[in-house]
Amino acid sequence: MDQRKPLDATAFSLMLVLTALWGFQQVAIKLTAPDVSLVMQAGLRTALATVLLLAWARWRGIALFSRDGTLAAGLAAGLLFGGEFVFIYAGLEYTAASRMVVFIYLAPIVTAIGLHVLVPGERLVRGQWAGVLLAFAGVALAFGDGFLAARGATLLGDLCGVIAAALWGATTVLIRATGLARASAAKTLFYQLAVSAPLLLAVSFLLGEEGIVAFTPLALASLAYQGVLVAFASYLAWFWLLTRYLAARLAVFSFLTPLFGVLSGVAILGEPLTPAFAGAALLVGVGIVLVNRR
Repeated sequence: MDQRKPLDATAFSLMLVLTALWGFQQVAIKLTAPDVSLVMQAGLRTALATVLLLAWARWRGIALFSRDGTLAAGLAAGLLFGGEFVFIYAGLEYTAASRMVVFIYLAPIVTAIGLHVLVPGERLVRGQWAGVLLAFAGVALAFGDGFLAARGATLLGDLCGVIAAALWGATTVLIRATGLARASAAKTLFYQLAVSAPLLLAVSFLLGEEGIVAFTPLALASLAYQGVLVAFASYLAWFWLLTRYLAARLAVFSFLTPLFGVLSGVAILGEPLTPAFAGAALLVGVGIVLVNRR
């Protein structure tokens, strides 16, 4: 019998904190770009989170290296996870943080479609398909707004965000459809972090990035935010919530992340917010809510 329960005050409060953390991450990346190259930031934050996860698992007595038949799927999940962040971080050179976060959060829609095809019991119903269409309409509107407002200047970065969303969705589907669904949350996260960290550092080198230009207080604070708060603590908190509360109701909250991302990009980086793009973000958010309704 499923012992997961409806959301209470603890879950509501924690999800608000998590979505705010996730929404602000793109702004932190942009702010740090003059001091640490974009993809290098991804590699460093992931390496830091890997070390913290190893220490935490050792402290909690969680086995990360036992043979359970998940190695192949785990390596594949790590490669997809790494690819996702290559496109997110590299794409931020060509588009605004507020735009990137909206495109990334097409991922829950991609996940829902993938699960509909591959996982029995996850088939979408009519109202959820309406959510899919709304979300894709929002993305189309956001692309059109970027092309008209910036004459296509953000097109490459926006496309990177869509590719990242597809990779994120594919990662989630892979985890749900393979033996990783039965592995501990810590081990699943470890596969993603440990495989992607060297991949991201290697891609940074191959792209010819400058790497670490200066270890300023801002750079150190941003890397700590990305590595400790987001890649380590927030992901563990999310997995903790999934073990205690109904997943579909938690997932509805993900629509807050692009809204927090847009607001922080506008307020902190001074990025423009057109009515069309605000409407696009709202369509994506409503689409996420509808897809996660049961």
